[in-house]
Amino acid sequence: MKEILNELFNHGTLSRQAAYDILTAITSGAVNDAQIAAFLTVYGMRSITVEELAGFRDAMLEQANLIDLSEFNPIDLCGTGGDGKDTFNISTLASFVTAGAGVPVAKHGNYGVSSVSGSSNVMEHLGFVFTNDHEVLRKQITEANITFLHAPLFHPAMKAVAPIRKQLGVKTFFNMLGPLVNPAKPKLQSVGVFNLQLARNYEYLFQSETDKKYAILHAHEGYDEVSLTGKVRLARNNGVSDLSASDFDMIPLKQSDIYGGDTVEDAALIFMKVLENKATDAQKNVVIANAATAIAVAKSISIKEAVVVARESLESGKALKSFQKLMELKV
Repeated sequence: MKEILNELFNHGTLSRQAAYDILTAITSGAVNDAQIAAFLTVYGMRSITVEELAGFRDAMLEQANLIDLSEFNPIDLCGTGGDGKDTFNISTLASFVTAGAGVPVAKHGNYGVSSVSGSSNVMEHLGFVFTNDHEVLRKQITEANITFLHAPLFHPAMKAVAPIRKQLGVKTFFNMLGPLVNPAKPKLQSVGVFNLQLARNYEYLFQSETDKKYAILHAHEGYDEVSLTGKVRLARNNGVSDLSASDFDMIPLKQSDIYGGDTVEDAALIFMKVLENKATDAQKNVVIANAATAIAVAKSISIKEAVVVARESLESGKALKSFQKLMELKV
């Protein structure tokens, strides 16, 4: 490990196999906490390469508790986090809007590390109980059209690093990996990433999976989602485009419009107001825009058509019903 750290500190990079080997060593307990912390911080100082990202993903998925939901052909709406913007739980809410629109969702989530409220924080606060019981998960997606896959229950690799990540309190390559290691291995994904280079790395990886349909989002202002505060880079199977609020038939927002508050309680209050169609227009619109990107992928329709579908899901109460049903089916 010492040799690898020296190589990385001298601006070296890892091959796919080396990345696989080192993450496997970390998760097996062969690397001490100080070395793990040093290793994690490297990727806060430089971009991860495609080969490194692929190797880390290989190791995570090899050790994961995978679940086969292929008969539902679900989509995952998942951001990397780590954008430092402290928005409310937009992608999680968009997941329920997407489910309410008739698109099955396998939502991969975790606790926030560099933010106040990750998707798992808000779901837990609202009373949801995480499980990796395959029978329960299948019942959830069958009846609620959505299931929530809490990352630590599916990835033993997380256990070795979770306390260190929490103590560091900054984004690491595990943020970058999150959307790549959904244990359902969905063929449909709408992914938000926090920087441009990572967006391009995701494109390289997804393009190699010929049966995957995807949307990769990166807002020019640094958000890992459609923020409606400026242009967003959208990469899909058929190419890359820059979208503005007008492309969603919406008006631009200010950063303060989508602030998530200072506590999990604040985030949960916004969460329920959105689902109950009692939130501000800005809060509803940013959720609808992100749901629309996923719906457009799943239904092979235009963004503007998907916006209409997403808005109907939220304003008719279908998204709320999907949430309520999921909560009824908790363990």
